[in-house]
Amino acid sequence: MKIIYSLLICCLVFPCKAQRICATNEAQLKPNLYSRSATQSLSARDTLPDEIITVPVVIHVLYNDNIQNISDAQVISQIESLNKDYRKLNNTRNIPTVFSSLSADARIIFCLAKTDPIGRATTGIIRKNIKTKSWSANDQMKFSASGGDDTWDSKRYLNIWICNLSGGSLGYSSLPGSPADKDGVVIQYDVFGTTGNLRAPFNKGRTATHEIGHWLGLLHLWGDALCGDDLINDTPPQRSYNNGCPAFPHVSTCSINANGDMFMNFMDFTDDDCMSMFTRGQKNKMRSMFASGNARNSFLNSQACNSPSPEEGPMASGNVVIIKSAVSLYPNPAKDFIIIEAKNSVELIGKTMVIFNTVGREIKRQLLTSSKNRILINNMPSGIYVIKIGEGKEIKILRLLKQ
Repeated sequence: MKIIYSLLICCLVFPCKAQRICATNEAQLKPNLYSRSATQSLSARDTLPDEIITVPVVIHVLYNDNIQNISDAQVISQIESLNKDYRKLNNTRNIPTVFSSLSADARIIFCLAKTDPIGRATTGIIRKNIKTKSWSANDQMKFSASGGDDTWDSKRYLNIWICNLSGGSLGYSSLPGSPADKDGVVIQYDVFGTTGNLRAPFNKGRTATHEIGHWLGLLHLWGDALCGDDLINDTPPQRSYNNGCPAFPHVSTCSINANGDMFMNFMDFTDDDCMSMFTRGQKNKMRSMFASGNARNSFLNSQACNSPSPEEGPMASGNVVIIKSAVSLYPNPAKDFIIIEAKNSVELIGKTMVIFNTVGREIKRQLLTSSKNRILINNMPSGIYVIKIGEGKEIKILRLLKQ
């Protein structure tokens, strides 16, 4: 199995055709990149089979003018889009029937960091007014010494730099095992998110979905070679990349049957609105990066999504005690309503329940008045939510998947 070291995936757009093209350097290979010897300060535990893995994110917004200084709303829209893509809550109607059984919920979610590397409260969005008008894909934006912004601890945070990339570049990513001070993703400012200053057809947040796929060890479907190999068994071979929105089936000279290319996969180069799936094999590959001994394992112990104050977010750390009790949440996943129930009424009666989305925004608040409470959620968008019950130093935390 080929292992790729220090790989930069650089997505380019030719303005005349609005094509997404990525230039990948596979020249440097390093054995055992994903082995124990390649990682340090790893978690003491392995992933659980059905665990939802949470990845704290810090956004470095590097702007030379007001247009490049994207809004908080645009940043938040990207986090929400990532959570839909990685939880299979997006436009799955685009997936042909023949591929639908391969489509997977990666059970990975992303949140803006609430605690910085030294324990202070943060929004997870760092803004820096810079002199550089545009950046090459050479990692200089990742260092304050060269006018960019230094990496936060890449064992605990996914660093994403938002800036103006030269040459029409949409973005690029490091792969697991890259140097810690360069580890992360770089995205062009006007293809990040789903609202705000964006350009079609890259306005659905899929550039970040694609690049984070690389950050989690995925390769392009065609392995960056004619009829190449992405090392995933359930992605069918294809001659090369696809642009735009092909009609299904799109059969190439390397197709193994009449179903043709899986051009709706996030690791192809199609337009954002046409991308809609990871496969089961891709899911397993990405989740394997968090396994004991692998390069993203330390994220299992990251507390960066927890607020340093119990009053500042859905989860808490420090002096706050998260109570494990016999409180039930069902159905989960849920569509129209949820039930929060406890055998001991003291657990719930008189407590306040607050529902937060994955970026810490309060969505719903309700006083619990019995040991069995019915909560309407029919007006909430599909996605992942955190439910906090109680105040002060003792709280209960539940997780909800809204369909």
